[in-house]
Amino acid sequence: MDSIGNVIMYFVFALAIIVFSVLTVTTKKILRSATYLLFVLLATAGIYFQMDYEFLGATQIAVYAGGIVVLFVFAIMLTHKPGEDSDALTSHRRAMGLTACGLGVLVCGAALFSFVKIKEAVELAAADNYTIDKLGSDLLSNKGYLLPFEALSVLLLACIIGAIVIARKR
Repeated sequence: MDSIGNVIMYFVFALAIIVFSVLTVTTKKILRSATYLLFVLLATAGIYFQMDYEFLGATQIAVYAGGIVVLFVFAIMLTHKPGEDSDALTSHRRAMGLTACGLGVLVCGAALFSFVKIKEAVELAAADNYTIDKLGSDLLSNKGYLLPFEALSVLLLACIIGAIVIARKR
């Protein structure tokens, strides 16, 4: 049984993730948005540390909180003047955005429930012999997520090259 302090810290991290995630997407200042994203990633690392996944937590801080957020800030500084305020959304755009958001949630939910068998996932999570090594092997096996992982890395590289080309033209 978990201690009460462990449960309280979990809820503190979860609340921080929820609050800073909402602030990330609702703020009009783009640098503040990047800062809020940093807080979300650090709170996620806190949850990893709480579950005794020290390597995963350290990787979360080093790669995502350290590298990706710095990359975002550099991209913002190269391509956008941070002092500019964006125009307020009109109600027509807001309605379209909420509709697209709702459709996205439905599609993601349908994809999740069509690929994941909830009963098997719960049994697998409850098994004592399922370690982080097994999880990593399953995710990066031929039947796992190796191809999407590599595709995302190529996409990120293309975005970095595109930002450099745009910044160089100025």
